[in-house]
Amino acid sequence: MIVIDTSSPVPPFEQLRQQLLSQIETGDLTPGTQLPTVRRLAADLGIAPNTVARTYRELEQAGAIRTAGRRGSVVAEPAADAGEDARRSAAEFVRRMRGLGLGPIETLQLVRQALDRPT
Repeated sequence: MIVIDTSSPVPPFEQLRQQLLSQIETGDLTPGTQLPTVRRLAADLGIAPNTVARTYRELEQAGAIRTAGRRGSVVAEPAADAGEDARRSAAEFVRRMRGLGLGPIETLQLVRQALDRPT
């Protein structure tokens, strides 16, 4: 069960992302499980559809779910090779940083800062 705490300093998008990811990691949501539509989940949780859409996009980019247009979103199969998934994610991150105009030094500083933050 997903609950969004509107009084929390954590944005609803992040609360939803963390809870769905946790359910996937613990096996509560197994590969192939159909997720609710964006509109339905937004209505059930009392949040904006764009919030759910953003969450689904981020989870898809992370490889946790697959979205097939009108067929909806499902929990993805676990990556067979975590190393390959990590390389793909790193390459995408570098592309995004370059797109923002950041060079290698600034990008590495951001990575170091992120690694130093507790999760």
